[in-house]
Amino acid sequence: MTILPSIIDAIGDTPLVDLSRVRDEMGLDGRLLAKLDYLNPGFSKKDRPARQVIADARASGELAEGQIVVELTSGNMGTGLAIVCGVMGHPFVAVMSDGNSEERARMMQALGAEVVRVPQVEGSRKGEVSGADLAKVNEEAERITLERGAFRADQFSVAANPKSHEMGTAPEIWEQTSGAVTAFCDFAGSGGTVGGAARFFAPKEVKCYAVEPEGAEAISGGDQSKPEHPIQGGGYSMNSLGHLNDTKLAGTVSVSGDEAVRFARLMARREGIFGGYSAGANLAAAVKLLKGPEKGGTVAFVVCDSGLKYLSTDLWENEHEHEE
Repeated sequence: MTILPSIIDAIGDTPLVDLSRVRDEMGLDGRLLAKLDYLNPGFSKKDRPARQVIADARASGELAEGQIVVELTSGNMGTGLAIVCGVMGHPFVAVMSDGNSEERARMMQALGAEVVRVPQVEGSRKGEVSGADLAKVNEEAERITLERGAFRADQFSVAANPKSHEMGTAPEIWEQTSGAVTAFCDFAGSGGTVGGAARFFAPKEVKCYAVEPEGAEAISGGDQSKPEHPIQGGGYSMNSLGHLNDTKLAGTVSVSGDEAVRFARLMARREGIFGGYSAGANLAAAVKLLKGPEKGGTVAFVVCDSGLKYLSTDLWENEHEHEE
């Protein structure tokens, strides 16, 4: 153990846990491995790209000393940027939909960020952020960036996002399994995690799958009749995610909001892992893979963020309504 120079150096190298209790309870053939990125300092996987974006922009001169940083966020990328910017001396403005959970906004504010909340489009429900809601957030982020002469840490386009997972998340899983992992899946928001992981894993013949909400299956070109869903942080029905271009995916897996809730609760009860909606979606997808095309294999997924960020949502209310 060593003394770290800053909290930024605590990002990454997260544990990988065998979910043998869930596997045995469900009678699955194979292994379920959970990468615990909710144990990062900002309680999410987005700490990795946040650190990479700022480091790369400073190194290239695109981000000047003390310059303001702006980004749209559902809360996790914003939390990571609030941490990194606070340590590196950059004011940070997080622009988020009013549909995202209150805990995320409060955490960013506590870390020194200025949080701008954007009203949802007419007819939207709180807790269900659609692509139309995200478009409004993006317009506001662009306006603030121009108005303040800020650097835009655009997670949907900057190469640093998938790079952080190609160089961090995926190699860590490969090393932790001694090369035994056979498949990887992740709920797609910006597409940076699964896109970056696929670039590392594809040459090693590890199959990578993007996870989408049922009814918002834009990546697969499937059903897009229900763009509103409770799985915060992704599934925006965006037909083009740049980070998935020229990326070798084995396929996609669709998961319902109810499945995401049920499996997040199952993971908490059986494994003591307290993740959010997307973690539940990832576990649900991994289970489907072990029941189907990856039967007998070793499927890894990321616990994207902490359940603490959803205490005010339906995820942890009325638990018994979603019991198996």
